[in-house]
Amino acid sequence: MNEFTSRIPDATVRRLSLYLRFLEDFERLGVTSVASVALAERGGTTAAQVRKDLSHLGSYGKRGLGYSVAELTGVLRGVLGLDCVWRVALLGAGRIGTALFEYEPFRRRGFHITTVIDNDPCKVGTGLGSIRIRGQHELEDALCEDRIDLVIVAVPAPVAQGLVDRVVAAGVKAVLNYAPVQLRLPADVALRNVSMLVELESLSYALARHRT
Repeated sequence: MNEFTSRIPDATVRRLSLYLRFLEDFERLGVTSVASVALAERGGTTAAQVRKDLSHLGSYGKRGLGYSVAELTGVLRGVLGLDCVWRVALLGAGRIGTALFEYEPFRRRGFHITTVIDNDPCKVGTGLGSIRIRGQHELEDALCEDRIDLVIVAVPAPVAQGLVDRVVAAGVKAVLNYAPVQLRLPADVALRNVSMLVELESLSYALARHRT
């Protein structure tokens, strides 16, 4: 990522990810150019916001012609790092972990789960897909041997922080957390939390407001 794109705010990065999905939809439909208003309608935002977000990438749109779908798709894939293959370790082979492992869009986006770690003696040594499940005592060796870039955490809350501390000490710089706990990580490690409970509570709040 160059200096121009390195300062993109997190909220903008999330919208860029959405724009990429919309552009891929347009590409499948054979659309060759798209206006900011079309991306805005898909994303529930404004054309001005779309143009502001895309201005972080440089100058690609043409007044009256919009954006080239193929060109902008390629630029967004590059900015989001999707022109790379990222090696992923999955911590936890329970129900959530197994569902994540089987989620095919991960692989299509370049996120390849090459390592699976679990502490269940009944699972260690068995296979998840083509991957042999390794025990937690093998964590550091597995991260090093498999040259892991990113770790997905899908373990119970009480053990999550301890495992992540070991992951960070091993040099991994990106963590996607599904465990129901707020992890503490150094500032130079990227952390994203996925909390289904928080999202459900947000929906509960919305439903409760409608009832009053």
